[in-house]
Amino acid sequence: MPMNRVQFQKGLSLPEFMDRYGTEEQCERALVSARWPGGFVCPVCGVMQSRTTFRREGRLYWQCSGCQYQCSVTSGTVFEATKLPLTRWFLAMQLLTQAKNNVSALELTRQLGVSYRTAWLIKHKLLQAMALAESERQLTGRVEVDDAYLGGERSGGKAGRGSENKVPFVVAVQTTEDGRAHLACLSARPFTNEAMKEFIATSMGLPLTVVSDGLGCFTVAASMGAVHDREVTGGGKASVLNEKFRAVNTLIGNVKTALTGTYHAIKFAKYGYRYLAEVQFRFNRRYDMRAMLGSLLRAMVATPKQPERGIRVAEVHR
Repeated sequence: MPMNRVQFQKGLSLPEFMDRYGTEEQCERALVSARWPGGFVCPVCGVMQSRTTFRREGRLYWQCSGCQYQCSVTSGTVFEATKLPLTRWFLAMQLLTQAKNNVSALELTRQLGVSYRTAWLIKHKLLQAMALAESERQLTGRVEVDDAYLGGERSGGKAGRGSENKVPFVVAVQTTEDGRAHLACLSARPFTNEAMKEFIATSMGLPLTVVSDGLGCFTVAASMGAVHDREVTGGGKASVLNEKFRAVNTLIGNVKTALTGTYHAIKFAKYGYRYLAEVQFRFNRRYDMRAMLGSLLRAMVATPKQPERGIRVAEVHR
């Protein structure tokens, strides 16, 4: 069997990461380059280049020569008001983008040398940036779609689709001409016609061929201009091994393996969409792992500030 070049790529090694981002000054320069690749742009009046600089408590600030607004490179971004060195943030980004499986907040606590609360906030701010970066992703061509669940049956609770601890989510995988997985979209949502219409409208574009099993909500694809290739598979092992759904079944299996192998407890109903966004972000950038940290960095500076209260409120999907 030939080597999977995507799976066995070298990625960004820890020594190389330290050479690039091992100091506060290096991280600051990387942030400036990611936020203002063409030079400083005032976030208030939009004036470019015209500015003065100074340092306050060790952090570099810009003052706009037009409106006199002062800001640091972290102002107005998800990094705003952080008391942690930038090197800790960059190490967290390295760990999340280069690990084969997910990285828990508990593991970040140990690797970053911070409290669990701080590690949890860092992780969820990174996941929120990933979610926003992937929010406009659209799949086209041949797309395999399937339904799945996060969570499982509580002791004494309902089993199957009615379980109160299960959060439904939809997985869509765009395939190449030879049937290999290319890009993906994952969304926590109920299996209703209305929810599926919204998912197709926001995550898929024409020309489109939706390949699905017999679940009723998938039939809305035809009414939205897509070709619907529907096959009633039933349940059990036969449906999982069906070559027609190989790409989407493989991704669903990888998602569940990564989650159960990393986390002991997740509030799926509240935060499940963020964990799915992490899978989607990493999956869609897996072809170049060396560039993934830079991609996450650009997402971070494009994400508006996220106070702890907002991060913990999150979204609830029932």
